[in-house]
Amino acid sequence: MKFYSLLLLFSTVLLAQNNYPKDYFGVPLDIPMQVSGNFAELRPNHFHAGFDLRTNGREGAAVHAVADGFVSRIKISPYGNGSAVYIDHPNGFTSVYCHLQKTEGPIADFIHKAQYNQKSFEVEMFPKANELVVKKGEIIALTGNTGSSEGPHLHFEFRDTKTEKIINPLHFGYDKFLNDTRKPTVAALYVYPVDDKTSVNQSKRPIMLNLSLQKDGTYLASKVSANGKIGFGITADDYDAVSKSKNGIYKIQSYLNGKPSFGFQMDTYSFDEMRYINALIDYPKYRKTGQRVQKLFMSTPYPLSIIKTDNTNGVVTVRPNLTSVYRIDVADFHGNTTTINVPISFDTMSTVIDKEPVVSNYFVKVNRENIFTKNNWSVFFPAGTFYDNFDMNFDVRGDSLYLHDEMTPVHSSFTITVEDSKYPEGQSDKVFIADIDSRGRTGYNGTSRKGNVFTAKVKSLGKYTLATDTTKPSISIGNSIEGKWLSSQKSLQLSISDSGSGIKSYNGYLNGVWALFEYDYKTRKIIHDFSDGIVAEGANDLKVIVTDNVGNSTTFETRFYRSQK
Repeated sequence: MKFYSLLLLFSTVLLAQNNYPKDYFGVPLDIPMQVSGNFAELRPNHFHAGFDLRTNGREGAAVHAVADGFVSRIKISPYGNGSAVYIDHPNGFTSVYCHLQKTEGPIADFIHKAQYNQKSFEVEMFPKANELVVKKGEIIALTGNTGSSEGPHLHFEFRDTKTEKIINPLHFGYDKFLNDTRKPTVAALYVYPVDDKTSVNQSKRPIMLNLSLQKDGTYLASKVSANGKIGFGITADDYDAVSKSKNGIYKIQSYLNGKPSFGFQMDTYSFDEMRYINALIDYPKYRKTGQRVQKLFMSTPYPLSIIKTDNTNGVVTVRPNLTSVYRIDVADFHGNTTTINVPISFDTMSTVIDKEPVVSNYFVKVNRENIFTKNNWSVFFPAGTFYDNFDMNFDVRGDSLYLHDEMTPVHSSFTITVEDSKYPEGQSDKVFIADIDSRGRTGYNGTSRKGNVFTAKVKSLGKYTLATDTTKPSISIGNSIEGKWLSSQKSLQLSISDSGSGIKSYNGYLNGVWALFEYDYKTRKIIHDFSDGIVAEGANDLKVIVTDNVGNSTTFETRFYRSQK
């Protein structure tokens, strides 16, 4: 009772501290708000940082500043958030707008000037408070599909200006636009043996439990019989009545015999915590099946601030002569809740399904540095590289390093080093440490070289080898423009690609002057807009230079004509 009272007091204090304004911010789009991705939705290696707002499958919708403020940051990149604008507001919060097609007005002029000054499409700037002042409702940009976006939409988020912690937009009154009377949907419930000594329902592997809908609207899980330490995991989704999209869960809380055991609530967190999603979910199952099971226990504690747990970290110890009831409440922001009850009893029946065998020759401990060496390869894991202790397979066969497998998540970078003297001096700068996926495809990793020793920092387990890239990047144009008049065209477009280490840089020039080309890595297109005004009347000499990550370079040159009249 004492623990529950403390938990209730902590929750009350937390809510008092987070007194978010409900009517201060407006809406960023003119079209009705429909969410295709919500706050903290589970994504690869991260929690989603805000709302993905639908734009009816089109680009070009007007984006409005949601309140008075000033543009505090601008980042233009072909990756990640694409073209993004950050606005600081006087009440201590920052609104963020991403995947923009283009910005408007003074913001666009500011970006364009910086790109030409820096001679780069990719720029990041932090304007002063008086440089780009905006008013509530002002059009600052048009929606797009830039960066890692998989379709036209607006990514919209809020941050605490001082701490840069991300905050659930629903706390700012946007919940009123998303009518939600539907309970979250539970797709699957799993029970896990937490250690090698435990079996559950005669299995040393995780098993899925059947769920039966009861007359009162709750679910009853099939009985759990175990003889040691167990934990639970759940797959669930949420839907609102407006967007009709499958979204992530706002809150999950488990109870053991009525006492809070393990839970999390998606209100706010920091970017430094993002990768802990790989500890929260059953990572091997995700890699094998694509299903994200959220674990309601921690074998090894990790500092994800959204988690609130008792002193067992959500692990249930099943003891003789005791029965327990485990309850899970899955809730959305509006309070709609789905409840599951799980009966638990002690059982010493013999194991029928053994633990899945693991090929290993080393044991890795989370809180220790680990160094492994064989032949000419070595690997250094700093303390905290992984989430749990585990049996690791480390081997070198032929010219390749075999580093366990991709089913084990990695939290932070580790170092791979290989010594190889077979590459002549003139060719060694084209060599890099490559990862090889299950399809045999080669991935580039930034590699440093000192003599015959090659070193790379990487963030995943798997197969690695030394690869050589002597192939130049490719530059092409759809239809030849050599000697042609382009007076009616608004832009100039080329395709660039590299089949080896990947593109590092590209630069375009018109009549010897650097020209801005926007890059879309998804389509491999670079585009120059003639409205930039650097194209000459009459003859124009175009030169494009593309360089890959190991220094191979290709130059494309042609001459075209254009009339500005």
